[in-house]
Amino acid sequence: MNHQRLDRAQAEREIQRLREQIRYHDYKYYVEAQPEISDLEYDRLVQRLRELEAQFPELVTPDSPTQRIGDQPVPELRSVRHRVPMLSIDNTYSQQEVRAWAQRIARMLPGEKIEYVVEYKIDGVAIALTYERGLLVLGATRGNGVVGDDVTHNVRTIRDVLLRLHGDNPPPVVELRGEVYMTNSDLVRLNEEQKKRGEPPFANTRNVTAGSIRLLDPKLCAQRRLRMFVHSLGYTEGVEFATHMEFLAQVRRWGLKPTPHAQVFDDIDAVLAHCDELIERLHELDFEVDGLVIKVNSLDQQRRLGATSKSPRWLIAYKFEKYEATTRVLDIQVQVGKTGIVTPVAILEPVEIAGTVVSRASLFNKDEVERKDVRVGDVVVVEKAGKIIPHVVRVEKHLRKKRLPKFHFPTRCPECGTPLVQDEGGVYIRCPNPDCPAQVRERIRFFASREGMDIEGLGEKLVDQLVSTGLVKTYGDLYRLKQEQLEKLERMGKKSSQNLIRNIQASKRRGLARLLNALAIRHVGRHVAQVLARHFGSMDRLMQASREELAAIPEIGPVIAESVYQFLHSPRGREIIEDLRRQGVLMEEPQDQQPREKPLAGKTIVVTGTLENFTRDEIKQVIEQYGGRAASSVSSKTDFVLVGEKPGSKLQKARQLGVPTLSEEEFLALIGRKS
Repeated sequence: MNHQRLDRAQAEREIQRLREQIRYHDYKYYVEAQPEISDLEYDRLVQRLRELEAQFPELVTPDSPTQRIGDQPVPELRSVRHRVPMLSIDNTYSQQEVRAWAQRIARMLPGEKIEYVVEYKIDGVAIALTYERGLLVLGATRGNGVVGDDVTHNVRTIRDVLLRLHGDNPPPVVELRGEVYMTNSDLVRLNEEQKKRGEPPFANTRNVTAGSIRLLDPKLCAQRRLRMFVHSLGYTEGVEFATHMEFLAQVRRWGLKPTPHAQVFDDIDAVLAHCDELIERLHELDFEVDGLVIKVNSLDQQRRLGATSKSPRWLIAYKFEKYEATTRVLDIQVQVGKTGIVTPVAILEPVEIAGTVVSRASLFNKDEVERKDVRVGDVVVVEKAGKIIPHVVRVEKHLRKKRLPKFHFPTRCPECGTPLVQDEGGVYIRCPNPDCPAQVRERIRFFASREGMDIEGLGEKLVDQLVSTGLVKTYGDLYRLKQEQLEKLERMGKKSSQNLIRNIQASKRRGLARLLNALAIRHVGRHVAQVLARHFGSMDRLMQASREELAAIPEIGPVIAESVYQFLHSPRGREIIEDLRRQGVLMEEPQDQQPREKPLAGKTIVVTGTLENFTRDEIKQVIEQYGGRAASSVSSKTDFVLVGEKPGSKLQKARQLGVPTLSEEEFLALIGRKS
């Protein structure tokens, strides 16, 4: 593109216009993730700015977008003292300890309303940015919390970091603290480049971030494409905020990226429920997190709560154990769930993760397969965090030795052939046929599961037989089964058939909460089912409720309310409920069935290995039901470790600390239950 030569005044005006345009498009791309122009158009703006600054070097300023990357390496990293110490954070792996922390806060602030903010704990490197009159003057690492390293030359290369804050009246001094990190996508790209250069790949995002931010040559750091989220405030002059959420909103107005998805709650139960939801959605993130940070929202309350010598009292990190392994994708299959969602699943070369052998990992949805570019034959990093199912973190593309075909999502249900549909405005693709054999199978399996109506003896293979033979098409069909019908099935003798009929009949008395969960209503899981059962007490009262009445219940809201209302008032939903009612299924919530004895009162118990009688969720419930506390890691405060099949490293830790262990049989005897 040809440009006529401008005089100095014209050049100054165009330079200013170009800088404003580039900063605007940086904000749209890096902060809002909503780019408005192509990469080519953006590059042309930057190139034109470079040309003008080359013609008029006296107009170059330190905050110009062209000045991010210095020409020369720094000779060494200079030490700088933090004006406000960068303290560490107290960690816990236990929800009970989070509750205990909240109780301490309440005791220190008697009678005051306390709000809590939940944020991701980014697995990166802590950095403090200092702006004076809006201009970036210093970027420093945490170091030992008192003294860090001056890495301004590298921080300037991070596109999320502004060289000048947006706005006309920036504060005299503001120190913004956050986490520098690398995305998994960029680690994949970087390792492909390492392979081309014949250099070894980097192991993980945190290590490469820690090494890159301390490089002497900013050009090398710029090649790593580091990113940054701002999460807290350091030293300031001339600026004040009432709450942490107000501060995060201002960070965005200044043009920087605050930690995403931060939310505020006024109840610690809601905080922990939200934490569980975020942990289950880790697979959606392209960056690594190693926990969640819970903070008191009010900055005045933060100041009054103060800090110990090591950490602030007003926040805590709720962490979860993460384990990774590398394996190969043998196949990608799709499975149809109980609500019709078609989920892609990676079939893996079996690999041990945290003491269990993993051979499958959910890919969750079509978008995730495409975003991570998972293909059959790829080497992948698989992660298991907390109690969630394993998921693929990234593809090790530098190990892809040949061109592998892309995975193409089916357009028809693999089970019944019905054309698939995508949720409006959503990512899930569904089979809309409620009579699809796969959906029927999955619904019956879930209905009979321990989480549902808990029908002992009605396992996966038997459900397959019942559905494939046409004996069971609906939930009500289970209660119409006859012993002579069961005896004709594979591996079903007279005694096992009698036992199953008895167990099916016993499940009628499970109560409303169990039933609501077992019905596989969209957006209704165990917790929501319990909330609805406690609030209404009976199916009749629940069916009489309006959408508005449902939505007004805490923890329900309009989306869940609409789903519940639609199910209960649809012809199919009414037919299901009336059929179960005719079969004698209890439609009310039974009286409290909590055990009178609390043999585990005051005891902290850790579980390791696979249990015969309980899932992980179930054993946690049982421990709490009998007065105990279910912890996730072994410490000197652990009272005993419950050991199942194939125990992990927790058993070794228990032996090192001298913590007593119990077999599952001994545990059942302790609480007075039979296996």
